[in-house]
Amino acid sequence: MRTFVSAATVILGLLLAAVAVPAIWVDRNIVQEDGFVSLAAPLGKDAAFQQRLASAAVGTIDPADRIPEPFADLVQPILDSAAKSLTTLPGYPAAWEETLRKSHRLNFAAPGSSGSEAEPSTSLTLDVAPLVGLLTKQISDVTKVPLDAPDQTLIDIGQPSQRQLVDQVSAYAPMGYALAAGAAISLLLAFVAARRRWTVLVGTGAGALVLAAVWKLGSDAAGLAVNGTASGNEVADIFKSEFVSASSEQFGQWILATLIAGAVLILAGVLLRLIAGARRAVRSR
Repeated sequence: MRTFVSAATVILGLLLAAVAVPAIWVDRNIVQEDGFVSLAAPLGKDAAFQQRLASAAVGTIDPADRIPEPFADLVQPILDSAAKSLTTLPGYPAAWEETLRKSHRLNFAAPGSSGSEAEPSTSLTLDVAPLVGLLTKQISDVTKVPLDAPDQTLIDIGQPSQRQLVDQVSAYAPMGYALAAGAAISLLLAFVAARRRWTVLVGTGAGALVLAAVWKLGSDAAGLAVNGTASGNEVADIFKSEFVSASSEQFGQWILATLIAGAVLILAGVLLRLIAGARRAVRSR
């Protein structure tokens, strides 16, 4: 009976962990704002993405509508230059980080939040208002004409169906912590109930190796599925491709940690088995 209980709780713990770990990763790195900003921040250094993002941001500025006619001819060269060297403008790192934060608040609106910035959009969007504000400041500095930056400048990077998936992820990802607690309790019970505790260590370690392989296959499949849905928007497609690449790389670190933990558990189980065998041999003399 103890052997059955131990085996059952090991299997239960591994099944719970199989769901818990990816859910926790998603919550910490995508659903939570700081994690999302940290994950997506390197995109700000991608030349191809930033060139198209800058062009899109420039396209939202209408000099003829906002600049007095005598200065209109001065503005377009400024915008053209900024579109090619956006990342070198003073204040760009802060503007890019704020772009990510504003965009996250649109796509992952927190319960109970208020204000226009927290109003969720119907599709996945980037709010590039901080970057437009940076460009607007450049215009003001050159023309000496005070200009107000817009509160929001939205660029669609996904479809409503993808937005619905984001909403589901936001709702269910935090449950990973409860599942992880359940997995830990199950594995602890298995260890306590086992007649041969080394088998629990070896079985859990082997299961961890299997989970790591499953997560790797699932991560690759998810990346291919996301990248396979072209939107027709260059900014969206580049952002999606680079974000998927960054996500796969970071989740890969969790997979590697699981592989190491699995190997350590197997080694610990083997050592425990050898120690137990040595003790029995000594007693039998």
